Amino acid sequence: MKFLNFLIILSAAIALTFTSCKKDDDHDDTDHLHEGNVTIDFDHVWGATEEAFSLNKELTHPMLNEKMTFNIFKYYVSNVRLKAKDGSWYAMPESYFIVDADPSGSNLVTIPNVPGGEYTDVEMTFGMDSTRNTSGAQSGVLDPAKGMFWSWNSGYIMLKAEGTAPTAANGTFTFHLGGFKGENKVQTTKSYNFGTTALVVDGDREAEIHMVANPARLWHGAEKLSVKSVNTMPNALAKSMSSNYYDAVRFDHIHN
Repeated sequence: MKFLNFLIILSAAIALTFTSCKKDDDHDDTDHLHEGNVTIDFDHVWGATEEAFSLNKELTHPMLNEKMTFNIFKYYVSNVRLKAKDGSWYAMPESYFIVDADPSGSNLVTIPNVPGGEYTDVEMTFGMDSTRNTSGAQSGVLDPAKGMFWSWNSGYIMLKAEGTAPTAANGTFTFHLGGFKGENKVQTTKSYNFGTTALVVDGDREAEIHMVANPARLWHGAEKLSVKSVNTMPNALAKSMSSNYYDAVRFDHIHN
């Protein structure tokens, strides 16, 4: 009888051990991670050699073979989402940003209060969704005072590039690219995978996504500045120039 009781107790102990192990195996090891901020850093480069891009610096376009100096380069990024390892998405509410190459602006997009965990992808829209474009002038980064709103067209300039160029008709170039409907709509959504290394969000721990963007791509397929140096309305040129730029924006690396 004592031996039988011993076997019963031993069996119960073994069963409890396996149950405990199973619970440990099922436990999500990211549950202990705390919410934190994620920063997307847009590094702007120039041309195939990817030299450093900055405003007020004379650059030579490698395809046009024309010199140009930017004094404004900025664009909208919106509707930012992060994909977790389990396949779920975290969407930042009201996520609208101006990425600005001017040192007084910011080339950073900050997503606050992201749930703690590991993330494999980021998704963002370059430009502005149609809802915001039809809601009139708004506040924050959507304020017309930011210089990115067409009052005559009731819509947003989604990418603005201005500067000087010796070959341009008036010595300057001005490209205000926008349009949110029809075949020439400018806004586009892109998703980027981080590869083998996940982005870890855990409180104050660094969580940075580094992107590379190349303003020279605007003129991949566009005419020389000596031929066309101004475009300030929605049309096929606005679509092609913005698409060439957005399509070349790439994920580079993350910092954890």
